[in-house]
Amino acid sequence: MDPADFYTGIVAELYGPLKSFSQAPEPYAAFIQQVGMPALELGCGDGDPLLELRRRGLEVEGVDSSADMLERLRRRADDQGIHATVFHQRMEALNLPRRYRAIFLAGPTFNLLPDDATALAALRGIRAHLAGDGIALVPLFTPAPTPSEQIRRVSTAAASDGAELRVSVVAEQRDETARRQTTLLRYERHHGSDSSVVERPWILHWYTRDQFEKLATTAGLAVTAVTDPDGKPAPASVTDVLHYRLQAT
Repeated sequence: MDPADFYTGIVAELYGPLKSFSQAPEPYAAFIQQVGMPALELGCGDGDPLLELRRRGLEVEGVDSSADMLERLRRRADDQGIHATVFHQRMEALNLPRRYRAIFLAGPTFNLLPDDATALAALRGIRAHLAGDGIALVPLFTPAPTPSEQIRRVSTAAASDGAELRVSVVAEQRDETARRQTTLLRYERHHGSDSSVVERPWILHWYTRDQFEKLATTAGLAVTAVTDPDGKPAPASVTDVLHYRLQAT
């Protein structure tokens, strides 16, 4: 499966009810207010935190590779009376009509790009869409293998129509050389005698600091800071979520 097609169909439908948390808007609001507007959220999904940032009056647009997730975002925006400008494009093939002072990902969505070549294309797109002294914020992490006791463990939620929604890890493969982890996920929707079940590979690709900095340099970007999610300088030994700030060279 093309990674851009992962969040479609039943997966997009189950995403909201089954997700374990939503990204808090505060760090991204602070980033935008510090760097300036307009701003662009890459991988905006179904609207968290973009809709809350728009509610606060910030000039933020969004882009996502999933038409189904963007449709969910538009419905949520209509329900909440929020105007949101979003584009259906892949992160690695950006072609937007304007440039931005702030470009960011809310969480380590960049890790969903499956390899270095795709990541480099995305970084080049970011470089092309940064305005003047604009700054990009790219969170990254090194995923841990799924614990064996969580394989085939089912998480459930209820849909608004009473259907039971389920997601579970079926299997997982990890390639340390390619820096890629592929987790096979099963999504299920059961409502009376009607059932839908799909299995999809969820790919995570990671980088060392040096590897990511080299990709950024090749794309015409410089890493100006590496911090933890609270904005504090991150020690070199940290492999949890790191926030990379990038500027055009």
